[in-house]
Parts: sequence; structure tokens; C-alpha cells
Amino acid sequence: MVVAAVAGVAGWGFHRVFPGAELLLAIVPAAVAPVLVAALTARRPLWLALALDLVAWLAGTIPLYHGLAPGVLADVADAWHALLTTLLPAQPEPRLLVLVHTLVWAAAVIGAETLTRTRTRIAAAVPALAVFAAALLLGVDGEGSNLPVAAALFVLVAALALVRDDRSPLWLLGGLPAAAVLAALALAVGPLLPVAAHPYDPRQDAEPPPPRRVDSVSPLDRVSGWLQIPDRELFTVKADKPLNWRLAVLDRYDGVRWTSGARFRPTGGRVPEGEWTGAARVVRQRVTFTGLPGTWLPAAERPVEVDGVPGLAADPQSGALLADPAAGAGRRPGRGFAYAVTSRVPEPSKEDLLAATPAHDDAALTAFPPGPQEKLFRELAQQATKGADAPIKQAYRLQSYLRTSASYDVTAPPGHSLKGLEFFLRTTHRGTSEQFAATFALMARTLGLPSRVVVGFRPGQASGGVYHVRSGHVMAWAEIKFERLGWRPFYPTPGRSGAKDDHDVVSSAIEESERLEGEFARGGGDRSGTARPKAGEQGAPPGGGPSPWLPAAAAGGGL
Repeated sequence: MVVAAVAGVAGWGFHRVFPGAELLLAIVPAAVAPVLVAALTARRPLWLALALDLVAWLAGTIPLYHGLAPGVLADVADAWHALLTTLLPAQPEPRLLVLVHTLVWAAAVIGAETLTRTRTRIAAAVPALAVFAAALLLGVDGEGSNLPVAAALFVLVAALALVRDDRSPLWLLGGLPAAAVLAALALAVGPLLPVAAHPYDPRQDAEPPPPRRVDSVSPLDRVSGWLQIPDRELFTVKADKPLNWRLAVLDRYDGVRWTSGARFRPTGGRVPEGEWTGAARVVRQRVTFTGLPGTWLPAAERPVEVDGVPGLAADPQSGALLADPAAGAGRRPGRGFAYAVTSRVPEPSKEDLLAATPAHDDAALTAFPPGPQEKLFRELAQQATKGADAPIKQAYRLQSYLRTSASYDVTAPPGHSLKGLEFFLRTTHRGTSEQFAATFALMARTLGLPSRVVVGFRPGQASGGVYHVRSGHVMAWAEIKFERLGWRPFYPTPGRSGAKDDHDVVSSAIEESERLEGEFARGGGDRSGTARPKAGEQGAPPGGGPSPWLPAAAAGGGL
């Protein structure tokens, strides 16, 4: 049974990939069954033992899949790539756990038959060590530590060597404590090794899934329609702080519509943090759907942990969340669907923002689609930012220009194509947040600032600690990217006349933006420490962008 213990402990190395009891369901039968088969067939032909082992492997998959699984072999072959393109922890799905079941089973079969039919000792543990090595690689990005597992393996391998030795049992009584002391020493020294701080992660070389269309209708296309039925409740949020609930991030524009280039990856709940590593407020939310369509999941920026979503997928770059029907038993979120989110809301200081330097990012984030409208957008952007000698001032003045040069009107023509936005700028001068956000993002791109559009909702109407978010709370805003600070929001849409909640998040952001502009006026110019050419001049940077001084509460916004 020592072989079963070695194989089982090696399989437990996958606890950084699949935390939870489901992992035991894959490990225990695979580790124990081959040892029993080897004991029963010790004097029988090897082919009979292997045939019984295969039957035991198939039987062990039944509790995993809750029945027979015709495609189990294909799942074993596909699980490697699936795990390498998954944000850990992975969902404990049968199609993924079957890989652990198979690896542990193979290690137990080879180890048990080696011990039964040969006189070798340590060689019987080699397959289990290979399984542990695979667990280390696939679990590099997971939470927890495998040092205790490694120490336990060391002791069990020592026990295996001592048991197979034809010596007195006293050797075993003396050898195991010595092995335990060495294992404890390794456990203490392990974290100090350089490789422990920067282990190799095979996920960095794995091909991520391609960008894909999430819904047939873009959330930005829904803004105008939602505003026509403002009292329809979409979801509720139980939270201790009112924030904007971000729904979708759109970073690709083809001249007709904004779409998402997100590379969603499945995850068991963890979402990678953004570029900001400084002070942040932890905000916990409980979201319940009451009428929101689609598969996008609203949350305060930036989510780091999600619980209660079958088939959860996240974009590591933007932090956008998705309930993937293909991985969630084919179900889309419906009325009553609920989940918990923990967000880490950045709280950069005024000094952080004043000293921010523009980010240089993906060229697509500064790309303007070909067409005659580019000249109009560039000229208006340069006019709006005239005299701004730092990108952070350009972004603020662009925001102020749009807020004061056009009016908010829910009856304005919908759409955000180049021709539609040209009509908005030249003729109507009225629109919803759809037009204001799309225009801001495109103008920012003509200045060399990486930008994107975000669709979400204002906090909603509070009642007993629960925020009721209705269609009328929808809004779009824009974001520009900083080095180190990451993406920061801008709110170019003017306030709505007579609105009861214009005081919530956006108004605070605008007030702080004006204070930051005053800081620049008193400080005399570019605080970034680098003289930068004006937009459009030779040598202007291809990317980078500032943000106004936004407090933690302005991580979201309102109209």
C-alpha cells in the first residue's frame, strides 16, 4: 500500500489546480485499485493484470462523470491544453479531472507491477514523481504550496526503499524519523531558493483562445434601447458601497461598431489583478439577475474573485466576466441567477496620478479606422486640447470639451458608426453616453492615447443596502491606459437635467478632475518628467494616456 500512498500523494500535488474534495474522487480510486489488482494477480500473467487495471480505470471514471462517458479518451487528450489555457483554480469538471485520474492510475499500475514482479525499490516511485512534476507545472499559477506534498513524498519514498530492503524492522524505525527530519529541513529551505520566487509557468507559452463574439448584440448597441424603457429592473447588487457596475469592455473598432477583443479563459473563480498594485479598497458584492439579458456579468472594477458561476470565464487583460453557456451545462444566466464578487478598487493618490506616464500598448488600442472622418476627429481633439503640454491634461480637456459642447438626450439617434458620430459632432450635438464615450475614445486615439469603451451601469437606487439597477441606469464611458496604473475611467457625457442621482460617482470624478487641472496650473507643466511632442508631430508616442484625478469612489461613474 506504500505505492498507493506515493501515487495518491503525488496526485494531491494538483490541489493548486483543483482545490476541493472533487480532487479526491479522481485520486483515491486510481491510486488504490491498481495495488489491489497487483496483489491479486501476482502469480498470474502480466497481460491479465493490465486488462483488469484498464477495467478498473474505466470504472473509476463513472463517479467522475456520474455515468458512462463515451468521449473520455478525447477528454484525456484535450485536458492538457484546456488546463494550460485556464485561469487557476480550474473548475472541477470531469473532462479536466479525468487527466489527474489517468496520471495517478498509470503511476500506481507501473509502481505496483514493478514491486510485485521485480526486486527493484526506488524505481517503483519514479512514475509517481513524474506525476508530481506534471502537477507542479500545471499548478504554478495556483494558490497554496506544494512543499508539504514534496516533503511527504520524500518520506514515503524513503519508506518504500526501507520496506523493500531485506533488513531488520529496526532500520525502518530509525530510517523514517531521519527522512522526516530531512523533509522538514527541505520544507524550511525550499521557499528561500531563487526558483521558488520565479518558477517557470508553461501557460506563458500556451496559445490563448482567439477573441470571440460574446453576444449577438453588443452591449453598446443596447444602450439606446434600454434608455427607452428606463424602469425595467435588470439586476440587484448587495454591497456596502455604491459603485458603477461594469458590464463589458470594448476595445476594437472597425468604423461601424465597437467590439471586444477579449480572450476569455475558463476559471474556477480567481481573476488576475490589473496593473495597479498600490492601495486599493476591497468591495464585496452579491449580484442577482432580475432581467439582464446576455452572458456578460456585471461587477465593480476590478474583480479578483467570483463565486457561484458555473462555466465562469474571465479576460485576464480587462477583468471582464462571462458566464459561458458552453462550459456551464448549456445554461445562460436567467432571473434569480446570483453570484458573489470580490473587487479590488484602486485608490491611487493624487501624486500617483500627477506623476503618471502614458502607457505604450497594443497598436490596436490607438488605431483609427480608415475614412475621411479621421481628419475631423483629429482637428477637434487638437482644438479641445490646445495648450495642454502633458497627456494627462489632454485627456482631461478632451473630457471637459465633450461635456460642454453637446447635450445629453435619450431621444437622440442611436448608433456609433463613423458617419453617425460625424453627424453627432457636426449637426445634432446631442446624444446618449453611447455617442459621447465612442467619440471620446476615438478622439483620444488621434492624440496617441490608448483608449477603449466600457458599458455598465450607475449604482442604482438604494434600498436597505441593496442597489436596484434598472435600464435607465445604463451608461457608457471611456478609459485610457497609464503605465503601472493601468486603465482609468473618463466620463465625457454631460449630466442629465433633473436627474436625481447625478451626484453619485461621476460628479465626484469630475470635481477631482478639475482639482487636478488646478494642480497642473500651479505646478507649471508636465509632471511626468519627460518632454513630449504634441499630438500629430513627428516623434509623438504611439500610445499612452493620462487620467484625471479620480478617487476610489470614481472607479465607476454615473451620468
